[in-house]
Amino acid sequence: MSVFRCVVFLTLYNQVCGVFHKLYCTVSENCDCDFKPNIKDLEWDLYKNIYGQHLAQDIVSEEVATFLQNKSPDRPLVLSFHGSSGTGKTLVSTMLGNHLYGSAMSSPYVHQFVPTLHFPLPHFVKKYRVELKSWVEGNLTDCGRSVFIFDEMEKMPPGLIDVLEPFLGPNHIVFRTNYRKAIYVFISTTGEKVINKVMEENRQAGREREEIRLTDLQDDIAQTLYNHNTSGFFHSSIIKKKLITCFVPFLPLSRHHVERCVRSQLCQRDSCNRSDVVEAVGGDMIYTPVPGQYFSTTGCKAVSAKINFFL
Repeated sequence: MSVFRCVVFLTLYNQVCGVFHKLYCTVSENCDCDFKPNIKDLEWDLYKNIYGQHLAQDIVSEEVATFLQNKSPDRPLVLSFHGSSGTGKTLVSTMLGNHLYGSAMSSPYVHQFVPTLHFPLPHFVKKYRVELKSWVEGNLTDCGRSVFIFDEMEKMPPGLIDVLEPFLGPNHIVFRTNYRKAIYVFISTTGEKVINKVMEENRQAGREREEIRLTDLQDDIAQTLYNHNTSGFFHSSIIKKKLITCFVPFLPLSRHHVERCVRSQLCQRDSCNRSDVVEAVGGDMIYTPVPGQYFSTTGCKAVSAKINFFL
């Protein structure tokens, strides 16, 4: 009988807590209320709308799922996206925000930094370091589940990003806020030469792109970031101390992938049956290397403008 009473008590207690939580969220702005991760939808979005990126699809979905399943992570999730323009890096970061908070850039808990906008003058690095540290710390104090997206890292003044090192390591708790539940995403074209070289060698050897593994690229990407003097991670302690959870390669896209992008955008305009536009846009893109004309130099980035021209 006592066991039955305990079960009833716990059931009622959970229901009451749920009601109070809903009431609290209706009158309060709090990231715990807005944080509604949907990993299944994220996985579906990645596999449906990201083309030719088996590594990015698998890594992002697995790393995010594993991280969120851990109620007490020992460090934040830090992902670094690398690859040519138009391969889906920014789109994936937006998907991540959408499936954690319902909307990416409109959420007060998803923060984006663009170096040319926020840190345009290299000689102001000391000032930027103070501002960035204060800004990140303030937002983490407000919401330990904050998501920080740093775009165009190849344009980030060297030495600036290292101010985040204390936030990226293990066991970092300040002002009783658990900073280890945050997610950081760095986006960069640095490393594209390494990725494209492996991709071309793989193609010449007659292997499928899906045979490329993360181990084929991760160490070379890290070394390129650390040694490239135009990289925001040039001689960075973040790289040296291995605080990046995973380097995520985005492979160059072939004409087949570009045409899938075209068809997807046409369907959004209720023009799915315009195969003539699909072929025209695919044929009008610039591909490299020149002898093989195999990989799109701009990925899917110029697709929308070309659709407008041919439609």
